Amino acid sequence: MSKSSSTSPLIGSSKKHPIYHGVRRRGRNGKWVSEIREPKSPNRIWLGTFPTPEMAAVAYDVAALALKGGAAQFNFPTSISSLPVPASAASRDIQAAAASAAAAAGAAMDALVSCHGGGVTAEPPAIDEFMDEDLIFNMPNLIIDMAEGMLLSPPRLDLITEETATDHNLWNYT
Repeated sequence: MSKSSSTSPLIGSSKKHPIYHGVRRRGRNGKWVSEIREPKSPNRIWLGTFPTPEMAAVAYDVAALALKGGAAQFNFPTSISSLPVPASAASRDIQAAAASAAAAAGAAMDALVSCHGGGVTAEPPAIDEFMDEDLIFNMPNLIIDMAEGMLLSPPRLDLITEETATDHNLWNYT
């Protein structure tokens, strides 16, 4: 199932995101915020303000993993193993790790949009969707070409004589 992009029907409201946990839109500026409640406490940890709901959702996942462990409800459950782990359970460490993960997610989405030649209106794929790197880097036959290169025989060294070796020696061009 495809995740919603930042063009959501929530524009101008301050409501929860319809898909992502711990994410809501803030006011009319179009920014997305993320926060998480500490277990068994009324306190909340502010994770930050982000330009896209996906970035806020990744920040929430980092905090949820740090505070609640594997039993937490994640936005991107298939990406949990690649998230940064906070140095401790302190609020500042969780906020730093969440900000790092959100920045990485934002950079990845920006790179995908620019590689596909899309503008701002192009919807980037969700973080846990399959990406064809061969298509992104314009190398459709990279693996096949590499395999064919390994099948070539190395040049024969016994055909090189002492006379031709001195003519083509790189050290003679100094």
